[in-house]
Formats: sequence, C-alpha cells, structure tokens
Amino acid sequence: MAMMQRCFSNRILQQFCSGTQVTLLSGCHRAAGRRSLSSVPGVRERTLIAIKPDGVQRRLVGQIIQRFEQRGFKLVGLKMLQVSDDLLSQHYGQLRTKPFYPGLLQYMTSGPVVAMVWEGYKVIESSRMMVGHTNPAEAQPGTVRGDFSIHVSRNVVHASDSVEGAQREIQLWFKGKELLNWECCDHASTFGL
Repeated sequence: MAMMQRCFSNRILQQFCSGTQVTLLSGCHRAAGRRSLSSVPGVRERTLIAIKPDGVQRRLVGQIIQRFEQRGFKLVGLKMLQVSDDLLSQHYGQLRTKPFYPGLLQYMTSGPVVAMVWEGYKVIESSRMMVGHTNPAEAQPGTVRGDFSIHVSRNVVHASDSVEGAQREIQLWFKGKELLNWECCDHASTFGL
C-alpha cells in the first residue's frame, strides 16, 4: 500500500515539477544529468517464459511467478491458453525431425499453458539460470526444474535461450497489444539511478 501511495504521490509531484532540474523517480530525487532507466543497457530486455501443462496441473504457477518477481523482473505479458498445433509447430520447428517431437506436441497440448513475458536486466540469461538444466536430473537445487521436475519429458517450464529466440517466441505467443509498457516503481532503487 505504501509503495502505491508513493508512486501516486510521485506522479502528482512530477506533473507540478516538470519544468525543474529535478525529476522524481520511485520516491527518490534524481538530479538532472544522471542516467534514466531507458539508457541502462539491457534493462528492457524481454524473454518468454511458459509454464507447461505439468506445471499448471501441479498448481506451480504462483510459485514460479513469485520467483521472477522476487528476482526483480517486471511482468509485461501474461495469459493462459490451450496451445494450438500450429503455434507449437512454429515454436518447436527446429525439433520436427527429432524422434521425441510427436510426444512433445501431445504433451504440450494435453492441458493449458501459462505464457508470460518478463522484462529486466539480462532477463534471458538470468531466467535460464533460474529455470535450470533441461534435464531435471542435472538441474541444480534452487532452480525451477531442480526443485519441481522429475523427468526431462515433464520439465515444468520453457525459457527463451537467446535475444533472437526470445524476440521470435514473444511474437509467436503474444500480439503487440497484449504486452504492456509500464513503469515499475522500484526500478530506480534496483538499478541505482
């Protein structure tokens, strides 16, 4: 509640002080000439995280979201859907020739998926570390797969593996209007602006 009040108060003060040399950001004064959030390289990087049917069935959605929020990433897109064969064939196109591909499609269409887009500093690299190795037997404790997965065929979550992959996957899973651009009140203190 206090954070919401501070954000609301800051927006009102920004309107009245817009012509001065000081800009208010998240309850802190930021002197003119210091970097803004948008000028910090990598802060607005985005990644696709998808909680697979086994994660949804086991009611792990909230715990997985909590890990990304606690890490300081900003949720900019979220939806639950029954994934179509068409979307999956585009998403997993590079795996079509693999012997496990038919089973992968069957698994991914067996129940709902929660798709999310997270934004933050080096979010792709950090998310891959948070999610853990594809094979849960090799995933470190403390990672999503290390804590929640048992077998590689049911590894709870997908995370984009590169900037290019994330951009392609986000465009497949989300329409532009489904992603929100909003200012997170704690980013100034998080990034030391």
